[in-house]
Order: sequence, then C-alpha cells, then structure tokens
Amino acid sequence: MEKILVIDDEKATLTMFRLFLDAYGYSVFTAENGAEGLEIFKRERPQIVITDIKMPGVDGLSVMRQMKNIDPAVEVVVITGHGDTDLAKQAMGRDAADFINKPIHKEALDAALNKARERLDLSKNQGKV
Repeated sequence: MEKILVIDDEKATLTMFRLFLDAYGYSVFTAENGAEGLEIFKRERPQIVITDIKMPGVDGLSVMRQMKNIDPAVEVVVITGHGDTDLAKQAMGRDAADFINKPIHKEALDAALNKARERLDLSKNQGKV
C-alpha cells in the first residue's frame, strides 16, 4: 500500500483528505503542523506529501525544502488558499509536483495525485530512485 502524508493546520481539511485517500487505497498519515509532518516523513518515508503552504511555525515551502533534502524523489503537492498564487509559483519553482486550491475539489486532488504518480514513475524509469 502506497504511503501518503498530509500536513495541514485545519483538522477539517485533514479529515477530508483522509476520507478521500483512504478510499483510494493509500496508507494515510496526517500532521497538524510542519514540524510534526517532518517527523512523520523521516519515520515513514511516504513517496507523496500534500502540505498546506501557509501554516504557523514551519510553513509548507520549508517543509518541502527539508523533505527534498532528505529524499529528492519525494513528490510534494502544495495546498494554497485564496490569494496564495505567488507562493504556489515559488513552490512549483522549487520542484513541487502540483498545487491545489482551497476549498479542495475531488477533480483537482485527482489531477494532482496523477501528476505526482507520473513524476514518480518517470524518476524510477530514469533510475533516480
């Protein structure tokens, strides 16, 4: 079962992701902040991480940078709120797989997960993993 980590400071968002991702067959881990997310990442090593970009403490860009330093093959999808377009562009420039806007729609989540899996497959085929 493929592992996935979701990091968001809103419990309702984590619950929504868990419902969707459990139904998709992922082994889902959740964290309510960036520091907790990094600890879970180090322990569980999921291939895909979905993280909110704006969180108190360690923000999503810092989380992504630290995770990529640990495992360059990890695919990170960032969650952006209204008006976070510049942060989403920064994340994409730092090798995020995709970004999705809040409120989360199933179609956007599906597209982001597909893009992350395609990038993982491409990396494996190129011998990077």
